[in-house]
Amino acid sequence: MKVDLNCDMGESFGLYKMGNDEEMIKYISSANIACGYHAGDPQVMRKTVQMAKEYGVAIGAHPGFPDQMGFGRRYMTCTPDEIRDYILYQVGALREFASSYQLELAHCKPHGALYMMAMDDEKIARAILEALVGVSKEMIVFALQNSAVEHVGQQMGVQVAREVYADREHTEEGSIVLTRTGPNIQDYEAMAARVVRMVKEGIVLTPDGEEAQVHAETICIHADTPGAVELTRHIHEAFRVAGITIEPIGRS
Repeated sequence: MKVDLNCDMGESFGLYKMGNDEEMIKYISSANIACGYHAGDPQVMRKTVQMAKEYGVAIGAHPGFPDQMGFGRRYMTCTPDEIRDYILYQVGALREFASSYQLELAHCKPHGALYMMAMDDEKIARAILEALVGVSKEMIVFALQNSAVEHVGQQMGVQVAREVYADREHTEEGSIVLTRTGPNIQDYEAMAARVVRMVKEGIVLTPDGEEAQVHAETICIHADTPGAVELTRHIHEAFRVAGITIEPIGRS
């Protein structure tokens, strides 16, 4: 059994340090790299691409709303054309950094509020997917199951990898809670066992203790979650015991 382990990273900018990217990169198979709108800057983008190449990690774009002050977590009213251009602008910037290291972008995962809005709104989902298809028809998109992105992606022939979260709560529909009200991050073994269950059984407990069905093709853990490195180490060990291999989406 194989599964992808992805991480949102490259979110430092200027004097501001976000996350422990230098440690997290050692344990993941896919890096979602911020592209300068919600976070990140040219130097951080380049360094994160360089680290990904060093560790053999697949590179993906992590575009968000132009909202650095709100870290891309504030909902914005934008037209589909504006969103399409935002995606093209950010993905294009990261693509050039990747190209300078003889690498290609493997995937895209929208960030924060843009991610959540795209899961519910087919117009936003289509705008994002149209932008990505214009860059590469081979690019994989990370999305929640039963989301607008998944449905529109199927219509357009875009490969969608269904995503679950190691450090966020899931709803009964298998979606996620945007704000960080997740399980106790200090109970690393229990958290790792929760991830194994999502992969092997397709089940996760909601905050109310109900069982929700999920499809875990790629698992996200945020680099700036407190205890993220230790949690990821525990996930690696739990996967080893369970016979689960960590491998990027689309890489055989």
